[in-house]
Order: sequence, then C-alpha cells, then structure tokens
Amino acid sequence: MNNNNNILHNLQVLQQRIDNACKKANRNSNEVKLLLATKTVTPDRIKIAIEAGYNLIGENKVQEVKSKFEELKSIHHKTHFIGHLQTNKIKDILKYNVSCIETIDRIELAEKLHQRLLTTQQKLDVFIQVNTSAEESKFGVAPEKTIDFIKQVAALETLQIKGLMTIGLFSSEEEKVRKCFKLLKNIQQEVIQQNIPNIIMQELSMGMSNDVEIAIEEGSTIVRVGTAIFGERMYPDSYYWNEQTKE
Repeated sequence: MNNNNNILHNLQVLQQRIDNACKKANRNSNEVKLLLATKTVTPDRIKIAIEAGYNLIGENKVQEVKSKFEELKSIHHKTHFIGHLQTNKIKDILKYNVSCIETIDRIELAEKLHQRLLTTQQKLDVFIQVNTSAEESKFGVAPEKTIDFIKQVAALETLQIKGLMTIGLFSSEEEKVRKCFKLLKNIQQEVIQQNIPNIIMQELSMGMSNDVEIAIEEGSTIVRVGTAIFGERMYPDSYYWNEQTKE
C-alpha cells in the first residue's frame, strides 16, 4: 500500500510541476501530456498510475513491451515506443499494439517499417528523433539533415508523422539544456512552414524528470517521466539512452 501511495503522491507532485510550468509559460496545462516512462517498472506499479488517469506509457525495449503486454492489455492505455528500434525487431513491436514509435532516425528503419505495415495493411503514428545535443552517444537525425529526412519519410504513406522527439543534454546547466529544446521547436516551425504533404507536426516530445519545466517553457507537448514517478532505477537514465546499450 505504501508503494501505491508513493506513486500517487509522485504523480500529484509531477502534475503540479507541469501546471506551474504551463502557468509560467502562459500555456494551458491540457496542452502537455505526461508519458509514463516505464522501463524496468512492473505492470502492477504501472497499473496504479494508469488507474490514476495517466494512460500514456513509453517503453524503451521491445522485450519489455512484449513481457508486460498480457498483464496490461485489459486496462485502457496507449503505448509509445521511445527507445532505439533495431530493424530486426520491427515484426515484434507491431504485434503489441504500440500506437506510436517516437524514434524514427534513419531511412533504413523507416523503409523496413513501411514495408512491414504494407503487408499488414496498417498505418502507424511516428515521430522523428532529432539529436539536438550533438552527442555521439545519442541517436537521432542531425538537426541540419532533419528537413530532408522528414521529406523522405513523408513519402512512405503508412507512416504518419505527428511530431518530433529529442532527448536533450543531460546537464545541470539550464541554458545548455534549453538550447536543445529551442532547436527542436525551431525545426518544428520550419517543417510547418514548408507544408510538406502527409505530416501533422503537432507534437514535441521533449523533457524528462530533471528538465520538465524547461521543456514546457520551450513548447513541449509530451514530457517523458519515469524516475520522478516510480523512483530511482538501478542504472541512470543515460544507461537506457546510450548508443552502446544492446537491445
């Protein structure tokens, strides 16, 4: 019971942070969705948060999507995939009702996903992942190549581009973090101006436990939060997002 209360309390605190940040930025808090980053979190603990009204979850590993699917399928929620997707896992990920892949970052992945979706006659929401911090350890398209990449992906009719995603810099220096989020917002505006067919550039998935407020001030519509809700994990966030991490 104590564990349940912790999660519910943490959700209240986090929602207050979102509301305060929206107020400061003159935004409506309904514009910002909380995505529960549920890597390493067990289904029973995820259910507590879903039942509290937070029904958008994000997984980093295909294996975790698969292992939690049966226990979570009876409770209404949406799953986004927010980790690095290997092409050999495409067939698997599409079996488990993932509603959006936020990490499209290379044409090989987009084309193979498209081919698979054609065979199953499906369409899928996707975000384009941008490496706004220019770190070698991070995945994502280079900012200067993002517009051309988006045009390539937009030509694949099974993939419905709904926005952009970035991880941003893991840093205590606020201005360096803010710079990443400003860059993503600028790219979004540039894409909108170009009026590329087959794109609805409505979502900016950016901001995590430590930088929710900065992300919201810079236009985030989805904040991905795990640690501030479910507690510290065995490994730091950087472990889960590192390029060297094996699936």
